[in-house]
Amino acid sequence: MSRTDLETTPYAALVFAVLAASTSAILVRWSHAPSSVAALYRVVFTIALIAPIAFFRYRDAFGQLSRRDFGFAAIAGVALAIHFAAWFESLNYTSVAASVTLVQTQPLFVALGAALVLNERVSRTAVFGIVVAIVGAGAMSFGDAGQAPLADATFYGNALALLGAITVAGYVLAGRSIRQRVSLVPYVTVVYTACAATLFVLVGVQGHDYVAYPAHEWLLFLAMAIGPGVFGHTVINWVLKHLESVVVSVAWLGEPVGATILALVLLEEIPDAVTVVGGLVVLAGIYITTIERERRTSATAQ
Repeated sequence: MSRTDLETTPYAALVFAVLAASTSAILVRWSHAPSSVAALYRVVFTIALIAPIAFFRYRDAFGQLSRRDFGFAAIAGVALAIHFAAWFESLNYTSVAASVTLVQTQPLFVALGAALVLNERVSRTAVFGIVVAIVGAGAMSFGDAGQAPLADATFYGNALALLGAITVAGYVLAGRSIRQRVSLVPYVTVVYTACAATLFVLVGVQGHDYVAYPAHEWLLFLAMAIGPGVFGHTVINWVLKHLESVVVSVAWLGEPVGATILALVLLEEIPDAVTVVGGLVVLAGIYITTIERERRTSATAQ
């Protein structure tokens, strides 16, 4: 494989992962199970799918994990669980537009954390690309704006969505840091196990049933594990070893674009003009940020 191929592969994998993650909204829409239950079994089935590989090929690698890396990977899993729980719950208290817009501010927190914790310099051009992508994501959200389910609790719902943005940013930053030293499979196994354990407790606290769901729900849970889980989050964790956390975080904003296209094809939901323009703006922001990363990489190589 040539050097050019090696440089292109992470970008191709990132595009693939974002497309896979885009199926999540469709699968969740088809499911009628409580959101925390769907999130729990999505993660549980993801663990089940990677467990044979983890056991037979990476069993010794788990023993090589330092306590520090193991601890931070577990914290990343808890952060991912909180992200799922906070974001889904926010939709019960504020509008879809406000919730999605606030949770999509995560690249700002990733950029701040990358500069402070990982020493990843973020240029003005990259910041501009981040802002452009977030503005586009906001436009997509407001293109399908709705009323808050509980108007007097809107502030609480917005705070939950913001918590979802902060925790997913922590998840991305932890992945970027630890994946420089730890193999993919051991890392995601620890992360997903911690995430599943946290969601398991949450489902119990919320009083939901753990198993009384029809067969089609279990098939949807499995589909969530294969698409958004294995081919989405797991591939993104692989990419985090090769690309800066800011680039990955901004590219993740392409998920609503993919979800909108899938909704058009599978659910016959026709996006309005604002949503279409917002999607184009998101892609422009991703392009600006990615090109800036390539420019800096080329300058460093020279």
